[in-house]
Amino acid sequence: MIHASTALPTHVLNEQAFTPTDTIEISHVLSQIALAGKIIASDLRHAGMSDVLGSTGKTNIQGEEVQKLDERANTTFVNVFEANEVVRTVVSEEMEKPYVVRGARRPGKYALYLDPLDGSSNIDVDAPLGSIFSVHRLSETSDGESEQDLLKPGVDQVAAGYLLYGPSTLLVYTCGKGVHLFTLDPEIGEFLLTAQNVQAPARGKLYSVNEGNYQKWSKGVQQYIDFVKESDVASDRPYSSRYSGCFAADVHRVLLKGGLYLYPGEMDKPEGKLRLMYEAAPLTFVMEQAGGGGSTGVESLQSIQPTRLHQRVPVFIGSHENVQQAQQFVQA
Repeated sequence: MIHASTALPTHVLNEQAFTPTDTIEISHVLSQIALAGKIIASDLRHAGMSDVLGSTGKTNIQGEEVQKLDERANTTFVNVFEANEVVRTVVSEEMEKPYVVRGARRPGKYALYLDPLDGSSNIDVDAPLGSIFSVHRLSETSDGESEQDLLKPGVDQVAAGYLLYGPSTLLVYTCGKGVHLFTLDPEIGEFLLTAQNVQAPARGKLYSVNEGNYQKWSKGVQQYIDFVKESDVASDRPYSSRYSGCFAADVHRVLLKGGLYLYPGEMDKPEGKLRLMYEAAPLTFVMEQAGGGGSTGVESLQSIQPTRLHQRVPVFIGSHENVQQAQQFVQA
């Protein structure tokens, strides 16, 4: 039984992170994201009983196989913003080009960046899934279509967060004034506040990485993984390994328990796998607001000026001390 009583829209309005107009508009954006999350959560609950599992036979702009639920989740987000007057442009992992919302009476002043269904390789095995989002303010002169206008560094984010579909459906967000966690109460259909101003531990003993790629990493990354697996009582090692294949789920664990999530670049793919603008930057914003950080191993993920909408980056996200420690190995 959830005893929380503050619903998401009320909390955002009370937070007063911006001017009154901006606060109302961001509340509307987050409410629409929450609506999409409710629809996707419902789709996932019924996935095994309907024809929505498996591949569409298509590949996305990343060259990755598109699952039916990937496509459905992307369509859901586009549809819930179709007639709004706040978001002008939607940038998604599942769409090569930005989608400009044309249903509103006046153009919105925000761009929404999405990974509509994170961890889609988990769909057929009923493992954790998520949705990641980032909100940027557009310039008054932007038409919402020019890629150059949409290439925003993470430090300029207005809001960011993720939905997590597991035993409960969670929504975690920040507008730059702390990290707040909401849980969907299915009986009333509302996301209710269940944790406010979440803080990540300064150091943790969890690490989350796909160790099957070990032989592809640089020597520094290999040495860091060897280090955290060593037995040393003084530094509370070895660390525990936890990896689900869902970026949002793994970062959520690190947010609450402390530690490090990493998806390094590889020797023949130094750019890494995760996308900067709608995966790495938003989750770094969340982690920074909780006292942690995010890095490529060399520089802050928030400071990178994107050159492409679907740009990839190496990722090290987690507790402040764990990120610093990993960087020392990488840079050495």
